[in-house]
Amino acid sequence: MTFIPKVQIFSKQWFIDYFLVLIGSFILAAGFVYFITPHKIVPGGVYGIAIVVHYMTRGWFSFWPEGFPIGLFGLILNIPLTWAGIKILGPRFGVKTIIGFVLTSVFIDGITMFRVDGDAALVSDVLLSCVFGGVLIGFGLGLIFKSRATSGGSDIIAMILAKYTRLPLGKLMIYVDSVIVLVALVSFRDWAIPLYSWVVIYISGRAIDMTLEGADYNKALFIISKKNKEIRDKILFDLERGGTFLNGRGMFTDEEKQVIFCVASRREVAILEEFISHEDPDAFITIMDTKEILGEGFNSLHLKKQT
Repeated sequence: MTFIPKVQIFSKQWFIDYFLVLIGSFILAAGFVYFITPHKIVPGGVYGIAIVVHYMTRGWFSFWPEGFPIGLFGLILNIPLTWAGIKILGPRFGVKTIIGFVLTSVFIDGITMFRVDGDAALVSDVLLSCVFGGVLIGFGLGLIFKSRATSGGSDIIAMILAKYTRLPLGKLMIYVDSVIVLVALVSFRDWAIPLYSWVVIYISGRAIDMTLEGADYNKALFIISKKNKEIRDKILFDLERGGTFLNGRGMFTDEEKQVIFCVASRREVAILEEFISHEDPDAFITIMDTKEILGEGFNSLHLKKQT
């Protein structure tokens, strides 16, 4: 069972998806090069690690006097992480994900190479750089997520940890990025860096939500369709989510209906919407933001009551 949506090659949707990956990768790279990297801000992820390595290796190599290239080091980390993710989690990472992190690495090093000022910051104000850098990174990632791809990197680490610990994926992503931020603190020995980095992480997270027109990682869905069985199979066996059939009655037709209720991540919602649009274009779908979800597969109600 895979998360990879099947899109016909060279179809309109295929071109849209890859255009989003291309533009998203470029915007993501621009956010790092112009606002984040020059101030040594480390907003988690493989490129956060790459920023630390970049500055720690400054002067080590004659052919890289400014330090190990950030894009190249991010690519070096992403390749084994993606391979490990496929081996442990299965083929959940499509070609778009691989192309996305390759393009991001190329754009980061390419933009840096062709800049006249090199690693110089676009603006000297660190907080202003955090705001605009966070917005660009979040917007770029949001476009990549819209194509139903992932950003790879620390996301894959969090997914692997989620498989063995059963902790919520969203929390694990925060934990992984926070550990990377603390590595920057140890490396640079400057408390301002992790503080600014957490500002960027928060802003980029909100920018992703705004790009995807959602305010939470998870959404609650009510689905009324004539293709209940096909949708049920998609949710259970492809997305590996649960759900509930609710009995209902149409107010206008007075017909008995079955309503599907389920909770899914924002990326899974995009996949499900595309599937339903092909199976039953006349389906009725309500998507709602969720403030908190307690139960199997999410936060434990028992553990919450203990804290």
